[in-house]
Amino acid sequence: MKKFTLHPSPRPAPEAPFKTRDGQPATLADFRGRVLLVNYWATWCTPCVAEMPSLDRLEAALGGPDFAILPIASDRAGLRVVEPFYAKTGLKRLPIYLDPDMKFTRASGVRGLPTTLLVDRSGREVGRMEGDAAWDSPETLALIRHYLAQKAEPPVVKTGG
Repeated sequence: MKKFTLHPSPRPAPEAPFKTRDGQPATLADFRGRVLLVNYWATWCTPCVAEMPSLDRLEAALGGPDFAILPIASDRAGLRVVEPFYAKTGLKRLPIYLDPDMKFTRASGVRGLPTTLLVDRSGREVGRMEGDAAWDSPETLALIRHYLAQKAEPPVVKTGG
């Protein structure tokens, strides 16, 4: 399995919007307080297609109020191609998020697909991986559980002076 590149100094996660299955705008800030695995993918991307079932199993194992997987599809045709792909592949647990204009993907500094970000409860990107992985492996489960055990840091409040 490929490993995450962990950032010694976590950086803020991207703030650009993406879309929900219903076409509504969303941002990572909407999920603050949860550990996130943000996966950039497309239906035409062979390694992306290969890893989606393991992401679905990871969602089944750890998904809930403290952890969420955000699979961000960059297909230009959006829901019209993503929904049938989910049905054909048997993906039952993963939500659908869309970025057909790739604004969110570009704001995230994604260089290729698949790329995955690990975002902590405080909204900071703590890890990044380019390429596919076995997301339900014992190593990945241990890494995510490590971040689930950590509390969110309170936001820094700047005062004038």
